[in-house]
This record gives sequence, structure tokens and C-alpha cells, in this order.
Amino acid sequence: MNHRELCDVFHECFSDSHQTRVKGGGSEPIYRPKSDTQDHHLIVYSHDYAASALHEIAHWCVAGDQRRQLEDYGYWYAPDGRSREQQIEFEKVEVKPQSFEWMFSVAAGRSFRISADNLEAGVGASESFKEAIYEQVSIYCKQGLPARAECYLQALAQRSGRQSPRSQNHYRREQL
Repeated sequence: MNHRELCDVFHECFSDSHQTRVKGGGSEPIYRPKSDTQDHHLIVYSHDYAASALHEIAHWCVAGDQRRQLEDYGYWYAPDGRSREQQIEFEKVEVKPQSFEWMFSVAAGRSFRISADNLEAGVGASESFKEAIYEQVSIYCKQGLPARAECYLQALAQRSGRQSPRSQNHYRREQL
């Protein structure tokens, strides 16, 4: 599925029920809540990158009601070139979004690449980060995902024709 199809599926699931839309074309991704000048919440992903769309949608699925009322969910973001300590903190908060992103990628018939998002420091994803994502996906396969993530996962699978996107058979530690 391409980035437009990923957006179409999202809109079918959440445009009316959550007054939220997603669109590409951003130089940087950002989430903007509904405001006096914007009648819907808006997820903007980078350029026309499908992986960016899935990643930003994953963050939206993680964010609770209160966080979804804040620009970029109220998160502080340390830019590229993070220190080792900042990278460890980054990895802690990225486990669930990247777990969702991996599952969404499978459901959409797309490949997934884990992101350490720290190119300037020359740091790739740590083994503990990879293991944490794999373990979280395994839990979701067994126990199910939170409601919004499950809805999107199943809608992607239905659109792409992918069978059983929560089957552990789709996820192998060595893929990370």
C-alpha cells in the first residue's frame, strides 16, 4: 500500500469518529490538535513517505485523550545528535509506537525498518531496543492491541488482503 492508501484507510476508521485526518507533504512530521482555525485534528507526516505516515499514525494510536489535545502530543523532542543518555530515553518512549508501526507495516504488506532516529551521532538501534520492540509485538499478538490501533491494523489487513496480521508468524526477532 502506498502513502495515500494508508491515509484513506485511516480516514475511513477515524475521520468522523475522532475528527482526525492525516496528510503528507510536511518537511517534518507534526501533530496539530483541532483549533479555532482548524476544524479537525491533523497528523502531518514527512513528504510522501509511507513509513513516516505509519510512524505518525502509530504515535497517534499511543497518545491518550489528553495528549491528543496538545501539539505533538506535548512531547519534548531531542533533535538528531542526541547523547547516549538522551538516546536511551528516546528508545524507552519509542517501543510502543514502533511496535504498532511494525504491525501496521505487516498488515499493509510493507517492510519495516526500526528507527533509532539519531543519524548525526552514528548510533543505530540498540539490541535492547530491538528486543523490547519484539517483546511488545509478541504481547500484542497474544493479547490484542488497544482499540484504535486494533481498528487500524484490521482495516489495513482487510484493504491489503493480508491474513491474520496479529499472528506471531509474521514477526521474527532477526527481522529487526
